[in-house]
Amino acid sequence: MAETKKIRIQYFRSPRATPVKNSLVGKGLGFMCHIQMGERVDTPSFRGMVKPIPHLVRIIEN
Repeated sequence: MAETKKIRIQYFRSPRATPVKNSLVGKGLGFMCHIQMGERVDTPSFRGMVKPIPHLVRIIEN
């Protein structure tokens, strides 16, 4: 079975002073609050979701 590449992302800033659309993207990624980490499969669609909110997330590639 082929091994899928994963990336770790951290939601490190609060979406409080950002447009509502940015906080909805964060919720779509599965984050409930800031300072939360997650590991997701690295796909182009996932990268496209992260692209509009680079000021709110950190991408940690393995």
